[in-house]
Amino acid sequence: MDAPGPPPVTRLLHSWRQGDQAAAGQIAEIVDRELHRLAASYLRRERPGHTLQPTALVNEAFVRLVGQAAQSDWQSRSHFVAIAAHHMRQILVDYARRHRSAKLGAGATMVALEDAQAVSEPRSVDLLALDGALEKLAEVDPRKARAMELKFFGGLEMAEIGSVLGISVKTVEKDVRLAAAWLRSALSSPPL
Repeated sequence: MDAPGPPPVTRLLHSWRQGDQAAAGQIAEIVDRELHRLAASYLRRERPGHTLQPTALVNEAFVRLVGQAAQSDWQSRSHFVAIAAHHMRQILVDYARRHRSAKLGAGATMVALEDAQAVSEPRSVDLLALDGALEKLAEVDPRKARAMELKFFGGLEMAEIGSVLGISVKTVEKDVRLAAAWLRSALSSPPL
């Protein structure tokens, strides 16, 4: 009996990387619902009156992914979604920066920072502050920052994060818990 090959998305990712543009369309169809779910989740946390729509966020992230297809080494659906989530984070941060500069600092973009095990209630925090805190955490501990990004922005499960990062689920759980505590502290500390 033949051993099963890689899952369909993984095969398509490899084909896309090798130049098969039809594979990109097939991937888009397969992961579109998941990426829309993530985008809608992010945008529900945004300020009232936010004009960016989930479809626009997904499309812009996909355009960025297409631009890096040749040099990317996507290993699986989870890895692809993690990269897409990173792009969505950057798009939202860029959008928040443009909005903030247009308003001359009035009305920060708010999102809920929550970790199911570490925080009992969702907490609102400025997206730009969260991005800055994640960047500072990445300077101290890149793996914990990446795990939190995959959880918060990628919506990945602990096992998926472990697969993307190449670590055990227990290590992921510990990293996410510690990263959430570090971020809560960083976001509640007054700026220097």
